Amino acid sequence: MAKNENEEKTGLGETDAAAAKARAEAKKAAADAARAKAKKAKEEASMGIKIAAVGETKASPKATPRLQAHYNEKVVPAIMKEFQITNPMQVPRLKKVVINCAVKDAVANPKVLDGALEEIMAITGQKGVLTRAKKAIAAFKVREGNAVGVKVTLRRARMWEFLDRLMNVALPRVRDFKGVGSKSFDGRGNYSLGIREQIIFPEINYDKVDKIRGMTITVTTTATNNEHARAVLTEMGMPFRK
Repeated sequence: MAKNENEEKTGLGETDAAAAKARAEAKKAAADAARAKAKKAKEEASMGIKIAAVGETKASPKATPRLQAHYNEKVVPAIMKEFQITNPMQVPRLKKVVINCAVKDAVANPKVLDGALEEIMAITGQKGVLTRAKKAIAAFKVREGNAVGVKVTLRRARMWEFLDRLMNVALPRVRDFKGVGSKSFDGRGNYSLGIREQIIFPEINYDKVDKIRGMTITVTTTATNNEHARAVLTEMGMPFRK
């Protein structure tokens, strides 16, 4: 009987020790995560990057974005008059803007994605997500699931603010700029344009750029055809090539 009691006490002691060890490991992991988060926040603050909250612009959270006000006051009446639309709700409107940056060097060196993430975050004010290969391609040494790029989806205020800076600040900084193509519509109201250099955005510090990267910007609208989508973007100020 005494032997059984000693065995039970030994088992309880081992259980308590294991629980104490698990608690200590959990506490240590939480402390490490807090330190990593604080370090990342400090780095972002030193770079001058501000992450916009949901529904706010990067520069003026409480103000209506300038391009959105222009759309409501100027674009909607102009489109209604041009296409003889009687209901303002039938006027095509913007749904989202997707910025996609492919990083082919990430296959051999995944660390280059850190620079692409920081640049996308500085440009858009929103943290990007990694895009991964959907299937393996032996010719390019790509395996299924490999991170091969960065993507950001902008909606609401951040979408309007980004488009305003793109059309009025970034695109005019393109070397020998003569306008963007007017035929890059998919037939369902979506427009895509390619940017060859990320340094056209003033948020990018040229001294910290490790490599010139391009990106694809897709503007998604509720238009049902190319004509309506092109008219809306033209009225908003998109500099189409003539």
